[in-house]
Amino acid sequence: MSEDDPGLETVAGLLEDKTVREILIRTSDEPMSARRLKDSCDASGPTIYRRLERLREADLVVEQTRPDPEGGHHRQVYAPNLDRIIVDLNSGTLSVRIERRETMPDRLTRLVEGM
Repeated sequence: MSEDDPGLETVAGLLEDKTVREILIRTSDEPMSARRLKDSCDASGPTIYRRLERLREADLVVEQTRPDPEGGHHRQVYAPNLDRIIVDLNSGTLSVRIERRETMPDRLTRLVEGM
């Protein structure tokens, strides 16, 4: 666990929430806007925005700006910032470790450093 990762209580509290789980599941294949999440998660707009804010604060989702081909502007979409969450029980202590998704710049850096 890095020192920036949220603690076990934060992660467990988030995952306890059905809407949070739906957001993570729905965005795991492709980033989605809050509007699409509202429609697909069967939750109100304010509920989606509150859950997204909590997920962003815990660094479990990232917000990305994408062009909007229909409106000619841009829109915000959300994607998980994790591959897995691991809960360890070791020597009487519970801890959480988050394995993050590797971004394209991270992959390029790893490739160049490996040469």
